[in-house]
Amino acid sequence: MDDQELGFKAGDVIEVMDATNREWWWGRVADVEGWFPASFVRLRVNQDEPADDTEAPQARTGAMEDGGVEVQSSKDQMRTNVINEILSTERDYIKHLRDICEGYIRQCRKRVDMFSEEQLHTIFGNIEDIYRCQKAFVKALEQRFNSERPHLSELGACFLEHQADFQIYSEYCNNHPNACMELSRLTKLSKYVYFFEACRLLQKMIDISLDGFLLTPVQKICKYPLQLAELLKYTPPQHRDFKDVEAALHAMKNVARLINERKRRLENIDKIAQWQSSIEDWEGEDLLVRSSELIYSGELTRVTQPQAKSQQRMFFLFDHQLIYCKKDLLRRDMLYYKGRLDMDGSEVVDLEDGKDQELHVNIKNAFRLHCSTSGDSHLLCTRKPEQKQRWLKAFAREREQVRLDQETGFSITEMQRKQAMLNASKQQATGKPKAVSRPCYLTRQKHPTLPINRPQQQVSVLTEPRRKPSTFWHSISRLAPFRK
Repeated sequence: MDDQELGFKAGDVIEVMDATNREWWWGRVADVEGWFPASFVRLRVNQDEPADDTEAPQARTGAMEDGGVEVQSSKDQMRTNVINEILSTERDYIKHLRDICEGYIRQCRKRVDMFSEEQLHTIFGNIEDIYRCQKAFVKALEQRFNSERPHLSELGACFLEHQADFQIYSEYCNNHPNACMELSRLTKLSKYVYFFEACRLLQKMIDISLDGFLLTPVQKICKYPLQLAELLKYTPPQHRDFKDVEAALHAMKNVARLINERKRRLENIDKIAQWQSSIEDWEGEDLLVRSSELIYSGELTRVTQPQAKSQQRMFFLFDHQLIYCKKDLLRRDMLYYKGRLDMDGSEVVDLEDGKDQELHVNIKNAFRLHCSTSGDSHLLCTRKPEQKQRWLKAFAREREQVRLDQETGFSITEMQRKQAMLNASKQQATGKPKAVSRPCYLTRQKHPTLPINRPQQQVSVLTEPRRKPSTFWHSISRLAPFRK
C-alpha cells in the first residue's frame, strides 16, 4: 500500500529492527525493509531452539551450577518465555483498555452536546464490560504465576474458569463495523477530530487514531489460541498444567469459532431481509423477528384437504419457521408468499410409502408436519427418496441450531433487525424501474447494464446468452450465502 510498508505472508520470519513504537515496528524480510503492524505477528520465543534438549548447553532442571544457581532445561526456558509473554501482553492490554475507558469514554460523557449515549454505545460497544472482565482475568493469572520458578506456573485453569466471560467479545466484534462507520461519519467534522486528538494527548497515548485503538479487542480474542498453542508446545505431558492447557486451547478455539459464527449470522441478516423484500404479497411479521439462518430449501408437493388436492410449492426452512411460496405461472423465478409453519410447535413424522390413513391417498417419499399449537397437519412429498432424507436431516439441523442459539444466548436485537430491513428497502428503492414489482437483481435482462467497476471476467459471463432459463434458486444464490 505504501512505499515504506513491509509486505509479508503467513509463515514469514521478520527480523525486527526497531520496536520502539508499540503498534508499528520496522523490520526486514529477505532484503526488503519497512513498517508493519505489530499486532499481525507473534514473537518467536525460541529463536535458537535446539533439536533436542540434550544438545542444549544448559543443564537439566534441578541441576545446580558451581555458583549454586538452578539452571532450566531448554524446554522449561521456552515455557518461561511464553508465560512471561502472556502476562506481559495482558498487562499491556489492560492499560490499553483503561486508556480507552478513561481517556475517551469518560471525556465523551462530559460532552453531552456532542455525544448521545446511543452514539457512545455504537462507537465503544461493550468495551467497559470487557475491561472489567479482563481485570479479573489478569488478577487470576498473576495469582497462578510462580515467580520463583515461572515454568511451573499453571495458567491453563485460568482460561477455563473465565472462558464464559470471553463470550462478551462476540457483541463487541459484531458491533465493530458499526463503530467504524459512526467514527468515519463524525471525523468528517473538524470539531470531533480535534476532540479525539485532545483525548489522546491528555491520556498520553501513542499516535494512533481512535479506530485503531478500538480494533485491539477484536485482535486480542484471536491471539489467545495462538498463545495457548505455544504454551502447550512447551508443556511436557507430565506437567501438572498440561491437561488444563490442552483443554483451555480447545475452549478458546471454540470461543473464537462461536464469535466468528455469530458474526457470520449477523452479516447474513441483510441478505435475508433482501430475500424477504423480493417475495411478492408478503404477510405477517418479518422473518428477522424470529429467524436468522436459512437451513434448507427446495420444492415439495403439498397435499391438502379436502379432496387431497396437490400443490407444488417452494419451501424455505429457517430456524423457528418454514416459509412456503408459489411460483408465478409465467415467470418461474417470481415467488408469491403463501404461508408459514411454526417449527417450534411442530413434530416431523416420517411416513412409509403406501396409503395415507388421514387423507386416504397413495403417497411416496412423504413426511408429515404436526403442529401442536394449531392442531394442523401438513402432508409433504418429495420427488426422490434422497430428497426426502435431505429434508429430514435439515429438520434435525434446524432443531439443533435453535438449541445452540438458546445455550449461547444468540439473538438479533430490534435495532439490528430494523437496520437490515431499512437497508433492504433502500436497496430496492435505488434499483432500476421494474415492470413486475421485483428487485432488479432477480429480473432477467437480455442486455444488462453493468456497473463500470465490475471485473472483466464477470462481464464476459453475464453477456453470454443463456442456453436455458435460470431457476429461482440460481438467481437467489448469487445474492445470499444460503446453503441447500
